[in-house]
Amino acid sequence: MVELIVVMVLAGILGAIGAARFFNRTGFDAAAYAEQSAAMLRYAQKLAIAQNRPVYVQATAQGLGLCYTAANPCGAADLVPAPAGASSANSLPGGVSMSLNPIGAAAFYFNGLGRPYLAADTGDSSFEGLALTVSGDGITRTISVAQETGYVF
Repeated sequence: MVELIVVMVLAGILGAIGAARFFNRTGFDAAAYAEQSAAMLRYAQKLAIAQNRPVYVQATAQGLGLCYTAANPCGAADLVPAPAGASSANSLPGGVSMSLNPIGAAAFYFNGLGRPYLAADTGDSSFEGLALTVSGDGITRTISVAQETGYVF
């Protein structure tokens, strides 16, 4: 009988710890948001090359968005549709934070050759690379965009 009670107490303790961890999704949300953001950046570059026109990436406190014009906020007519036909706006889940380095790279675009430019650039590119850091519940993921090629890794 004592053994049964000890097993039940241990099962209860493990269940309480496991249930708390099961319902806290912030770490999983941060990792998923980072993967989704990297995929959006790759999609923006490939779309710019395929259509031979600039595709703007706008990073705000609410998340990422893709647009055909530099207008911020992007108008509904200029919003890039996602491959599945939904909106390409990517909003941050609760408990997840995003930071950019350098800060000035919050709005940039890929030209028709897939090379990144800052939104204010009219001639040569002053884009110096981008590091987008997504954090939540102790999980930190960094997404980088290379300066010359626009390669997203």
